[in-house]
Amino acid sequence: MGCFASTPKDSGGNRRKPTSIGEVSVYVPGLRIPRAVDFLQSLGDQLPKTLVERLTALRTRIVVMANQEGPTITRTRRKTQHGGSTLLDLHQALLDYLPVVLGLTKDGSHLQFKVQFNWVNQEDEEEETEMSNVWYEVLSVLHLMAMLQMSQANLLLLPRGSSDGHNHPKVSEENRRTSIDIFLKAAGYLDCAVKHVLPQFSAEQRRSLPVDLAEGVLRALCLQALGQGVDIQLGMAIDSSKATLAVKRRLSCEMVKYWQQAQDNLMNLPLANGWGEKHGLFVKWKYVEAKVLFDLSLLLSYSFHS
Repeated sequence: MGCFASTPKDSGGNRRKPTSIGEVSVYVPGLRIPRAVDFLQSLGDQLPKTLVERLTALRTRIVVMANQEGPTITRTRRKTQHGGSTLLDLHQALLDYLPVVLGLTKDGSHLQFKVQFNWVNQEDEEEETEMSNVWYEVLSVLHLMAMLQMSQANLLLLPRGSSDGHNHPKVSEENRRTSIDIFLKAAGYLDCAVKHVLPQFSAEQRRSLPVDLAEGVLRALCLQALGQGVDIQLGMAIDSSKATLAVKRRLSCEMVKYWQQAQDNLMNLPLANGWGEKHGLFVKWKYVEAKVLFDLSLLLSYSFHS
């Protein structure tokens, strides 16, 4: 059950075109943007009014924030009027919404097929994908939560100059440590999507999902998050006089493994529309970089023991 509908790429929707995305440490392949949903029309006679209103309020907040911040959220550290981070606020809005919308799936409830959920794609050839299945909404929410985490990590890892203006821009150790936790959280969201949400779709429904939510893309993004976390750990180990060559070699080996698997997962997917192409190139570059670092660690180890 659950119907798909896709809008062609020439429909003039809200797809964000990747022109200049600024300085990047963590590549995020665009943010999928949700379209408005009329819960009252679909569920008004099925659920208590207060619950329908709560669903509406929570999702409307997400739609408004995502549409306002989506074009710039991967490039800038924008603040809300109260001084908070728009990234964190949107992430919190998704966290508030997720358990409520999951309630529509309880015990195989027929309600999970009552609402048409529509999201703007970024890597798929189709502009938008709509489906009357709440698991599509859950999958889209988890994907967006992961992308927000990776966007946050990107902002933390962009080098910044010191206040006196005399030192070269650098990334603080605190930011590097924080980014590792963020990468692990993003990987957790994506792992949950692959292991617990995708199995809710039939094989036919999976084939109808946009490439943004294809299993290969979700796995690749999960591996990318893990790989970038190890990348940061390796950088910290290189900077530390206490880290042994064995530790550095182990980390560089792990990094090669993650990036190779990420590249393998993207290999045969029809990534398109700029975002997908850039995503594939980024993963390929990181894989080559990881191999160079691994070869260097082997060379240093050989030189040390010779």
